[in-house]
Amino acid sequence: MRPLDWAVLAGSLVAVVWYGLRRGRGTDTVGKYLLAGKTMPWYAMALSIMATQASAITFISTTGQAYVDGMRFVQFYFGLPLAMILLSVTAVPIFHRAGVYTAYEYLEHRFDAKTRFLVSLIFLIQRGLAVGVALYAPAVVLTVILGWPDRITTLVMGSLVVLYTTLGGIKAVTWTDFQQMLIMFAGIVAALVTAIALLPDHVSFLEALTLAGAAGRLNAVTTNFDWNDRYNLWSGLIGGMFLALSYFGCDQSQVQRYLTGKSIAQSRLSLLFNAVAKVPMQFFILFTGAIVFVFYIFERPPLLFQPVTLEKLQRQEGFGALQARYESAFAARREAAERLLEARANGDGALQAERVREYRQAEQAFEAVRRQTAEFAESRGVSGANDTNYIFLTFVTRYMPAGVVGLIMAAIFAAAMSSISAEINSLATVTVVDIYRRHFRPEADDRHYLRAAKAATVFWGAYAVLTAEFGSSLGALIEAVNMVGSFFYGGMLGVFILAFYFPRVTANAAFAAVLAGEAAIFLTWRLTGVSFLWYNVIGCLVVILTGVLLSRLRPTRNLRNA
Repeated sequence: MRPLDWAVLAGSLVAVVWYGLRRGRGTDTVGKYLLAGKTMPWYAMALSIMATQASAITFISTTGQAYVDGMRFVQFYFGLPLAMILLSVTAVPIFHRAGVYTAYEYLEHRFDAKTRFLVSLIFLIQRGLAVGVALYAPAVVLTVILGWPDRITTLVMGSLVVLYTTLGGIKAVTWTDFQQMLIMFAGIVAALVTAIALLPDHVSFLEALTLAGAAGRLNAVTTNFDWNDRYNLWSGLIGGMFLALSYFGCDQSQVQRYLTGKSIAQSRLSLLFNAVAKVPMQFFILFTGAIVFVFYIFERPPLLFQPVTLEKLQRQEGFGALQARYESAFAARREAAERLLEARANGDGALQAERVREYRQAEQAFEAVRRQTAEFAESRGVSGANDTNYIFLTFVTRYMPAGVVGLIMAAIFAAAMSSISAEINSLATVTVVDIYRRHFRPEADDRHYLRAAKAATVFWGAYAVLTAEFGSSLGALIEAVNMVGSFFYGGMLGVFILAFYFPRVTANAAFAAVLAGEAAIFLTWRLTGVSFLWYNVIGCLVVILTGVLLSRLRPTRNLRNA
């Protein structure tokens, strides 16, 4: 990066930390520290919710996902608007009226302490597994740019986040998220505009769409039904809706955002804003990846976008022949693309169809060489051939103008910090409210719990830094995070549905149902090839059916009312 880029990045980081510390002043009670005294307006909550989900992984991995697999990943979010509407009608008023700090606190009101403890523990496990991956994402940035060790980046990022999150609590987190989301929006727009501007002069925007579409990179909607296909219309609408219901309705990192609202109406507005804005934002990011793909049709990309792995492979015997096949395949694909554009300009439909077929064959041959490279690396014992997470960053750092690189890097770091701050804040909240105060020190004063919450924040921040070391082995980060959540969210969603809508389900039945739901999810994972999005549906349905069945088999002696 050039001096201007460093100035933009450094200025953004300093401004974010300073803003968070200033906004977080006055959080001298547990209520203010964990729920901001219920004073937050809808627009701050709305962007905080979006920023919490739109982590650095969104920028780094989603664009790369579009480059290698097209835009069909956007279908993952098709069920989100439906989920937001349902949660606005159900979860928001129920949680607000219950006067709880956490979603799991409500489960004790409805069922009993052991059900609350079980679901709280599940949250701590699944969110704890994901927080390190989210922190590792910005480490990829500096690895690509400067070759710095990952641990230095994670330590710096983790320290900055822990600083303002520990001192300012949820109020600092929310207002910092608000600022960071604005930086993210600017970064997304700058990335797409610059990618379009960098296309060759003879390739218009519409011609770029032709090339991307012919290569299958604009396949935003696929209607075929396949249990094993991760991203299609049905898995997105159904599985995606269940995942969104679980994430925004049961995950404390999201629930805590709208529990800070001034009123039920303000909290509802924050969710409905996300219902409208989330899918277009993801489409925009994926579309940027598709345009980057077109750019690399004419500008030869590296054989592997992971520079360290590529350097290791270059020292291996037999790499020269592989590189030669790659350059030949690239030249053939570029020539096929040029012929397709010529046929399109001539308006000859039959010729254009023939050129599309040739272009697709050339694209398949090009991708075949990339697969051979991965196999070559595996046969030589060289790890890191999965380079999806490096595609967009390589494009940004090599081709974008000064200032724009710094802005996009600032957006990536802003996204990482917003996601991590929200996660460690929610982990600390559940640790103190649902575990420590409920089971270890139920009679301490407010100042004691405030100190405990700050100590828990520091602990989870340190934990995130340590677990981030495993991020490099998880392939496409965006899929890794969603897969981790899908192992647990179905069971959590099911028990909340039992709590909200099945008043005759007993506490013991609900507890057993959660265990049964989790068992069903892990058995599905081990024994079938069903896509992870369906885990949320399977787990949820098993919990509901088990809870209802067990409650009918046993009398409702210990029933509690919601």
